Amino acid sequence: MEKRATSRDVAKLAGVSQSTVSFVFTGRDGISEPTRKRVMEAAAELHYRPNLAARSMRTHRTGRLAVAMTVSALNPLTLLHGVTTAAQEAGYAVEVVYVPGEPEARAERLAEIVASEEFEGILSFTPLHAPVPPIDRTRTAVLSLSEFDERMHVTGELTDARPVVEMMERLVELGHRRFLHITGDLTFPSAIARRDAYLATIERLGLESMGVITGSWHPPAGHDPIAALPDETAPFALIAANDLVATGAIRAAVLRGWSVPGRMSVTGWDDLEQSEYLVPSLTSVIQDREALGANSMRRLIATVRREPVPPAATGLQRVVWRDSIGVPATS
Repeated sequence: MEKRATSRDVAKLAGVSQSTVSFVFTGRDGISEPTRKRVMEAAAELHYRPNLAARSMRTHRTGRLAVAMTVSALNPLTLLHGVTTAAQEAGYAVEVVYVPGEPEARAERLAEIVASEEFEGILSFTPLHAPVPPIDRTRTAVLSLSEFDERMHVTGELTDARPVVEMMERLVELGHRRFLHITGDLTFPSAIARRDAYLATIERLGLESMGVITGSWHPPAGHDPIAALPDETAPFALIAANDLVATGAIRAAVLRGWSVPGRMSVTGWDDLEQSEYLVPSLTSVIQDREALGANSMRRLIATVRREPVPPAATGLQRVVWRDSIGVPATS
């Protein structure tokens, strides 16, 4: 069995004292950023993890952080992967604590967790509607972010609808003048933002809109409207709510004998794993939720350690151009 690395091993590799390693992992002040980085790189290379129980007894710090989440339709795996990776790199263990969806019950539950002092910090991706004690009055830091609303619908950086504009401008360059938009569930701020960006781009560029169809995030929302279009429909570009809606639309077009692209260009959103392997492969928008999770956890850790808090993550979305868009057919 391979011997577990110790703080002495980390100190030797980083060229620092053992106490410096301890100070880095307990968040003590007075450690320069280059030294901290050298220690963390050495720890990562040696797969070092601090003894949290011993650290808690010695410093009265638990070495544990919590992520508070409500139960929702959101798949949080990539988000949580970024969260846990960033925490482990800094020497912390992370637990996911599920809290009620109702604002008052959620605030009450979070107050109980804070009072227990089981965690050095709590990261809440949903807004809190009750005052949180400042860090100088409690051992537990609480960072409430605005990336999601109370139902875990994205509200922050991930509602940026500029990729819709970028995709439509590219389609215009290819020769498209007729567009159709199928929205997502309009209880989601992201769906509203994309619809509004679509309408603004139609007006700004003087394009023809075949309409805005209120849909959902599921394949039938794309399939059924395309299946119902008249046979004589001229070539157009579809801006679909997400990859699932786009997939439903492509199936309906293919069953009708319409070429994609050609008769219908189509874009999606989310860049699901299978989207690259559709025929044709789907132009989509990557959302880097892992980077969001990692950035959010680093902000919490900085709060716990009373260090300057890094700015919120930006540039989390980008268009991936694939074969589902092209020059519209002329006949």
